[in-house]
Amino acid sequence: MPVSELNGPVPRSRLEKSAAVVQALALHLGARVIETHISWVLLTPAYAYKVKKPVRLAFLDYATLSKRRHFCHEEVRLNRRTAPSLYLGVARITGEPSAPEIDGTGPMLDYAVRMRRFADGALFGERLAAGALSARDVDGLAAMLAAAHAAAPVKRRATAGHVPPLRRALAALEGARPMLSAAESTGLQAWLDAGARKLAPQWASRRRSGHVRECHGDLHLDNIVELDGAVAGFDAIEFDPSLRWIDIAEDAAFPAMDFAARGRPDFASALPQRMARRHRRAGGCGRPALCARLPRTRARPGRTSARGRCDAAAAYVRAALEWSNPALPRLVITHGLPGSGKTFQSQGLLEQHGAIRVRSDVERKRLFGLGALENSRAHGLDIYSREATARTYERLFALARAILDAGFSVVIDAAFLRRGERDAAHELARQCGVRFEILACEAPVAVLRERLAARTSDASEADAVVMQRLQEAADPLEDDEPLLPGP
Repeated sequence: MPVSELNGPVPRSRLEKSAAVVQALALHLGARVIETHISWVLLTPAYAYKVKKPVRLAFLDYATLSKRRHFCHEEVRLNRRTAPSLYLGVARITGEPSAPEIDGTGPMLDYAVRMRRFADGALFGERLAAGALSARDVDGLAAMLAAAHAAAPVKRRATAGHVPPLRRALAALEGARPMLSAAESTGLQAWLDAGARKLAPQWASRRRSGHVRECHGDLHLDNIVELDGAVAGFDAIEFDPSLRWIDIAEDAAFPAMDFAARGRPDFASALPQRMARRHRRAGGCGRPALCARLPRTRARPGRTSARGRCDAAAAYVRAALEWSNPALPRLVITHGLPGSGKTFQSQGLLEQHGAIRVRSDVERKRLFGLGALENSRAHGLDIYSREATARTYERLFALARAILDAGFSVVIDAAFLRRGERDAAHELARQCGVRFEILACEAPVAVLRERLAARTSDASEADAVVMQRLQEAADPLEDDEPLLPGP
């Protein structure tokens, strides 16, 4: 891209002088240089130095030395939340322009973010392409995101310049129009418009309840890496607060979108499910807001070739078209005693159909202010009482309705042993105009007892006593109840 196109009103000579300093510094350090639209990254065997270009663009302003210093410190502050061992601080570039050095004694030339160097091929995007990314990595990403969101500052009121989530998606659509036919463009815009109107009250409610926080803002798979056995997110948006003060569902939408666009819809579906287990508060992973999971077609200069960026953008557009023309949503409920395999057997529905699962074990604990893996007995609580169970089903139905309204299929993972509970779910499906099916799960009583005794690190606390109580109160499935066909 021409310098003048990048630099706007900033003199071309300033950018050329900075580029010369960077090249001289790279020669001094023995570094390889990677260039993007807005920065140079110098890679040495042990460190990476990120130097911001002296540019002024529509979305950022690095034109002056003081601004570059400020945004270097902001980048370190923000990224130490999710990658503390990666971001080492801000380095000074000093000396003569022809012989610059890091943190020397000569005149100040510029600033750089100093980072620890990680191995080539370690990015999630690279590992996914190599077939080396696993469900365990998705678990690690979910854990990192949940912890980061829990610790992030909250913004409950809309401020000047605030853009609702799906309006941001409409803006992103403008960049994708050249890749769309007129009919596709019109259909995608209509879908986004309808989603913006329908979900506006839920977005507003989520803001009031604390789901809008200072997030990462650009957490695609090439900004995620495993360091020291833990997943880390880096390169958060430092130059525009409005791009990072977003709903936590939008933040999670970046990697989910990327997984889907890169051919792993199972990982895209698994991520919010795994995040849900780690949030204490209902709706912590943004289930009602999953329409935010839209492709951003912004190119990633310096990471790939121009052809590669076009291919990536086209993949995101295809994903958007698929999401805007989904199969008719359906509501599936599980049926079975504790330990009968309801969560395991329903996993296939999530991976094959992109369904969203809500688990009674998780929501039951949230009603009592507990995390998914906290022990209720340690708090002296009886979370399996008749009243607690009734409240749990009310919550499950409320969540399912919101997800169905957003156009996604739902699996309610609960026992559903009473006919009245199953009939209530069937009525919900009728009201939402979706298909209803029951996934029946069974196992011999001896196997159930064995599984319950062996359970560890699971949201469910049901034991043999609870199972016996449920078994005695169960209503058998009847011929008029629609069972999901077996494999």
